[in-house]
Amino acid sequence: MSTPLPLSSQPSVVLSDVSFVWPDGTAVFDRLNLALGASTYSLIGANGAGKSTLLGLISQRLRPASGSVSISGATSAPEVGIVPQDPQSDPESTVSAALGIDGIRSAIGLIEGGSVDADDFDAVGDDWDVEERAIGLLAQMGLPTDLDRRVGAMSGGEATLLSIVAALMRRPSVLLLDEPTNNLDTSSRAGLFDAIGAFAGTVIVVSHDLELLERVDATLELYRGRVRVFGGPYSHYREIVDAEQEAAEAAVATAAGDLRKQRRELVDAQIKLDRRARTASTAEREKRVPKIIAHLRRGEAQVSAGKLRNAHQDDVAAAASRLDGAREEVRKDRTARIVVPEADLASRTQVVTDDRLRINGPERIALVGPNGSGKSTLIADLVAREAIVVPYAYVPQQIVFDNPSMSIAGLVSAHHPDISTQEVRSHLARFLFRGARADRALEELSGGERLRVGLADALLGDPTPKLLILDEPTNNLDLDTVSQLVAALELWSGALLVVSHDAGFLDRIGIDRRVEVGGSSPELAPDT
Repeated sequence: MSTPLPLSSQPSVVLSDVSFVWPDGTAVFDRLNLALGASTYSLIGANGAGKSTLLGLISQRLRPASGSVSISGATSAPEVGIVPQDPQSDPESTVSAALGIDGIRSAIGLIEGGSVDADDFDAVGDDWDVEERAIGLLAQMGLPTDLDRRVGAMSGGEATLLSIVAALMRRPSVLLLDEPTNNLDTSSRAGLFDAIGAFAGTVIVVSHDLELLERVDATLELYRGRVRVFGGPYSHYREIVDAEQEAAEAAVATAAGDLRKQRRELVDAQIKLDRRARTASTAEREKRVPKIIAHLRRGEAQVSAGKLRNAHQDDVAAAASRLDGAREEVRKDRTARIVVPEADLASRTQVVTDDRLRINGPERIALVGPNGSGKSTLIADLVAREAIVVPYAYVPQQIVFDNPSMSIAGLVSAHHPDISTQEVRSHLARFLFRGARADRALEELSGGERLRVGLADALLGDPTPKLLILDEPTNNLDLDTVSQLVAALELWSGALLVVSHDAGFLDRIGIDRRVEVGGSSPELAPDT
């Protein structure tokens, strides 16, 4: 399918016939063409579709096997700024060093002290206002403006924002952001949104954050090695794809009906031919017609029958081919569903008995608040104090496996030794790990698959958990997996306690109360 024209008539990112293959032979792109102008784009697609690879090619950190990637911008040597999903900085370095401005600040200090060394002036170039720019960007992001502060004193969300500031300090013409809202609280997200909105060049952001996805000018979908450009935010893209999928599903139904019809006609034709053959054989045996004429008729009938049979078989093959083609257009993400167990929790059952947080019956509670306010600490304390008085399942923010080489089925069986292998595999199938998929090694799993393993492992037990606790469950998930999780939680009949900064996700799962955590105790507030 051809790529629509970009929003800008002067594209700043152009990929021409780009092919890329990993060293193990895995092909990601084959003659990919894409042109993007100076606008804000989201890049969406399933885990493993190649989003990070595409960002690597645009940033020119990866080289294509063939084809070309060109970047243009306001400067003669346009730069691409890229912020990875989990940016890492030396915890002992300063903010100034992380921003890459130590050398310029040092040269300015020397010049102000009387240096006339040409190297110092070359180091500064046109960046005499580097400190003011850095402080301004830090303040815009809601970060402390102390350039000599240690990076190690920052939270994970602050480290992500600092990496974005570092990229902006280089005045790039193209800015690439990979899941920038992970670990960001509400105020930090607002700073990020403002920075993206103020950026004059091309922004490409990989995200599952619906609020961010609604702020873009266009949506790029990476699917089966091709990129489609949809002129509008995620909701516009979803409307188009949903309509296409409804048509595709209708086409499958039509093609399946046609195949059944062609098969019936083939059977009917075969029955008719067999009946004719029996009648002719009986006539010849009873000598109703001369032998030579009977032989001629038999030969003609066989030729005619062969043509008729072949015609019907061709019709069946054509109908089967149309059905295969129609099924190919139906996306698996629309049919894959996570099935959670039945919790069977009465409405007045005490679930959590603590003065800081009380839950009765199948309530849906969200713990919200700024980073560092103690949301995860509160959950850990409730567990330690045994304030949770029903069986519960807990899925942490970081799902870490002690033995990454173990299979999915092996891990779950090891954690539940009293449950038979058949029951374990049946349970895993409800979380989309059917058959051989349950034998995959844990180290091979994507973020969404790791979450499904964590859910399956936590929810398998006797008795069935009545409370499900999720800590930032949407981090590192693609949109399809988020939708699968939302659909599963909509059917969850137990109590639900969720830590999340993703307001869109909380709205979709039908939160009853938001509990603001901060200060000496959480403030309980009804959902509004």
